[in-house]
Amino acid sequence: MSEALNKIIAKAKKAQETFADFDQEKVDKIFHKAAVAANDARIPLAKMAAEETGMGVFEDKVLKNHFASEFVYNKFRDTKTCGVIERDEDSGIVKVAEPVGVIGGIIPTTNPTSTAIFKSLLALKTRNAIIFSPHPRAKKCTVESAKTILNAAVSAGAPDGLIAWIEEPTVDLSRELMTHPDIAMILATGGGGMVKAAYSSGKPAIGVGSGNTPVVIDETCDIEMAVSSVLLSKTFDNGLICASEQAIIVCDEVYDKVKKELEIRGAHLLSKKDKKLMADTIVIDGKLNTKIVGQPAAKIAEMGGVKVNEDAKVLIAEAEKIGDSEPFSREKLSPVLGMFRAKNYANALEKAEAMVQYGGMGHTSVLYTDPANQDRIQQFGRRMKTGRTLVNMPSSQGAIGDLYNFKLEPSLTLGCGSWGGNSVSENVGVKHLLNVKTIAERRENMLWFKVPPQVYFKYNCLETALGEIADHKRAVLVTDKPLVELGITDKVTSVLEKLGIECEIFYDVKPDPDLSTVRRGLDVFNSFKPDTVIALGGGSPIDAAKIMWMMYEYPDIQFKDLAMRFMDIRKRIVKFPEMGKKATMVAIPTTSGTGSEVTPFSVITDDTEGIKYPIADYELTPDMAIVDAALVMSMPKGLTAASGIDAVTHAIEAIAAVTATDYTNGLAMESLRILFKYLPIAYNEGNTNVKAREKVHNAATMAGMAFANAFLGLCHSMAHKLGSAFHIPHGVANAILIPHVIRYNATDKPLKQAAFSQYTHPVAKMRFAKIADYLCLGGKSEDEKIEKLIAKIKELSRAVDIPETISDCGVSEKDFNSRIQKLSESAFDDQCTGTNPRYPLISEIEELYRSAYK
Repeated sequence: MSEALNKIIAKAKKAQETFADFDQEKVDKIFHKAAVAANDARIPLAKMAAEETGMGVFEDKVLKNHFASEFVYNKFRDTKTCGVIERDEDSGIVKVAEPVGVIGGIIPTTNPTSTAIFKSLLALKTRNAIIFSPHPRAKKCTVESAKTILNAAVSAGAPDGLIAWIEEPTVDLSRELMTHPDIAMILATGGGGMVKAAYSSGKPAIGVGSGNTPVVIDETCDIEMAVSSVLLSKTFDNGLICASEQAIIVCDEVYDKVKKELEIRGAHLLSKKDKKLMADTIVIDGKLNTKIVGQPAAKIAEMGGVKVNEDAKVLIAEAEKIGDSEPFSREKLSPVLGMFRAKNYANALEKAEAMVQYGGMGHTSVLYTDPANQDRIQQFGRRMKTGRTLVNMPSSQGAIGDLYNFKLEPSLTLGCGSWGGNSVSENVGVKHLLNVKTIAERRENMLWFKVPPQVYFKYNCLETALGEIADHKRAVLVTDKPLVELGITDKVTSVLEKLGIECEIFYDVKPDPDLSTVRRGLDVFNSFKPDTVIALGGGSPIDAAKIMWMMYEYPDIQFKDLAMRFMDIRKRIVKFPEMGKKATMVAIPTTSGTGSEVTPFSVITDDTEGIKYPIADYELTPDMAIVDAALVMSMPKGLTAASGIDAVTHAIEAIAAVTATDYTNGLAMESLRILFKYLPIAYNEGNTNVKAREKVHNAATMAGMAFANAFLGLCHSMAHKLGSAFHIPHGVANAILIPHVIRYNATDKPLKQAAFSQYTHPVAKMRFAKIADYLCLGGKSEDEKIEKLIAKIKELSRAVDIPETISDCGVSEKDFNSRIQKLSESAFDDQCTGTNPRYPLISEIEELYRSAYK
C-alpha cells in the first residue's frame, strides 16, 4: 500500500470527520463558494482539458464546466442534506441525513474537469470528503479542477484536505484507493474496466454503464427539429458525452426526407466505399479505435483516407445489421453515426431494442414523434430498457438533465441500473451520497368498531324488522333442511309474501358447510337473481350465505384468494371487493352462539382438501341482523350447550386478544356475565323460559360484536382444526380447549409475545383475572382468580353436559396421535392465531392438544 496514498486518505478522513459536524448554513456557504469558483474557472479549465487530452471541443467543454457548476448548484442549493431532512409528526417518522465518509472518485479522460467539478460539489453539499484518481492522460486538468474547488471551500471555512487527488495516477493506485479500508464509497465514471473494478472493490459503488443510444425518428415527427437536435447533440464536444446518439433509425416513409435534411444541415453521408474505409478506422481488432474518440468529423475521415469538407459536422453511414459485424451500430464516442431504415414504427422499435441490447443496456434512448402520439411514447418507454428514455430532445444535453426537461436532475454521472451493471438507474445526485437515518417513534393503529348498520332485537321482532326491506323484490333464503321441516322458514316466507317479495329457498346447507354446498347455492342465486339474501339458521347457513353472496356479486373471485391469511386486515394482500352492488344481506340467527349475524367471519370447509378455513373481511358483515329469541325457543339441548359455550369462548378470547379495545371489552364482559347466569337455565328450561332464551340470544350477539372487532385467539384456531379432523362440534371443541389455552396465555413472561402496536406488554393474565372479578368469583391473587375462572368454565361445561376431554368425544388415541402434528401446524397457520396474546410455537400447540386429549 502506497504510504503517500495513506497520508492523503488519513488527512481526508480527519477533515471529513470535522466537516460532518457542520450545520446546513455552513455547508451551504461552502457549497456556494465552491460553485462560484468552479464557474469562474470554467474557461481555463476547459482549455487545459482540451489541450491535455486532445479530445473534444474547447468551447463545448466550457459549457460542460458551466453546467457542472451552475446547474448542479441551482438544483441542490435548497436541498436539505444536514440533520433532519423530513419530519412527519403524525406518523412518528423523522429522517436524518448523514454523510457516507470519504469517497473515492474515478474521473474519465472524456470529461476530466466537468466531472471533477460535479463530484466535488456533490461531496461538499453532503459533508463528504472525496479523493480523485484522474485518468493519466488528463491528470493535470483534473487536479487543477479539484484544487480550484478545494481552495474556495477552505476559504469559506471547510477543513483542508476535504478534496484530494492522486498526483501521478496509475491503475494500481486507483485499485488501492478503491479498496482502502477508510474509503466509504466509490463514485466511478470511466471505461468499463474501471467501473467493473469499482464494483469489485468490496465497497458500495456508484458507476455508469456504456452508452449505445438509439434514436428513432418516426413519420409523424418534426423532421427539421429532429435532425437539428441530433446534430446539435452529436457534435457537442465531438461526441464525448456517453449519452450521445450512436445511430438513427428512420421510418421508411420519411427516410429520404431525413437523409436530405441531414445533408442540408451539414452531415456527410458516406458512400459504400467510404463506409468500408471508415469501418476499418472505427474498429481495429474488434475494439474501438481510441484515436477517433472526441475528434472532429473531418479528422476522423482523414484517418480513414476519406475526403470530406472541413466543416462536415457528422459522418453518417447507412447500415442494416446490428452487432459485431457492423461498426456503425456500436458506441463510437465521436461525431460518427449509423443510419438504419425501418419498415415502420414497429420495426424501428425492434431495431432500437437490438441496439440497446448490443451495447447500451440501461443508458439512454431517444424518440422523435408527434407529441400527440402518447400511445407511441408509452410503448417506446415500455420497450426500451434504458434509465433515460428521451422524447424530442437532443440526447447529450437532454440526458444530463435540467436543460430540456427541468425535472430530470442535472448530473454528469448517469446510472444504468442492473441492465448496465450499475447500482442506480437514474441521474446521480446528492441523495446517492447520503446515509439517511430513519427515526421511527412507536405509533398505534387507528381502531374501529364495525357491526351491521341495522341490528333488531326483541322477542317476536321478526315481522317488524323485515319490514325494513319492503322495497326489495326478490330474495333467496339460505337455510338448512331441519328448519324447513320444523316450519321455521315459514315464519320468514309468510312475512315476505305479505311484503310482495318473491322468495326462493335453498335449504341444502349442512353442518360445517363446504364449497360444494356454496356452489350449489350459487346456481340458485344466478338463476333467480335476488336483490336480497336472507340467511336463516345457525352459523352454518349464515356462513355459507356470506360466501354465496360474495361469489354472486363477483363471479370471478377465487376462494383461495378469500381464504388467504393476513397479519393486519387493513394490509391484506387480497382486497375484498365492495359488497351490496347486487343484493342486501340479512342474517337471522336461529341458534345462540356463533355471532355470525354481526361478524365479518365465515367458516367454510374446502371439501377437496378437507381443510376448514375461517374467512374474515368486513365486506362480509351483513347489512341487517334480526336477533329474535322466538326463533330459538325450540333449540335442542345439545345445540344450546355447544353454541352457548362457543359464545363464552368468543367473549373470553376477544378480551384476551391483542386487538381488544374498550368498546369490545364492555360487550364481552357483559355477555359473559349473562351467559354464565342464564345458559344453564336456557339449557334446562329452554322451551318454556323466554327470559333465559332471550338473554342468551342477546349475549351471543354481543359476544359476536366483540370478537368481530377484537378478533379471537389460539383456542379458536385449534378448535377449527380439531372439529374438521374429528367432526367434533365447534362449540364442544372450544369448551374442551379453552381452559388449557387460558393457562397457556396467562403468563407475564411468554416465550414469545404477539406483535401489535397497541399491545405494549403481556397483560393476558391481568385480563383473565379481571373477568373473574367481573363474575365475582373471588380469589386474592391473579393466579387464584384465573384458576377460579377455569373452574367456573368447567362447571358451566358440566352443567350443560359437554365432554371434558378430546378422548371423551370418541377420538381414539391412535387416530389422535397420527394427526396431531398436522393439526398443530394447521392451527398455527389459522387466521385466529395472529391476535392471540402469546405467539405460539407449533410444539407448544401440540402440547396443548395433548393436554386436552386426556
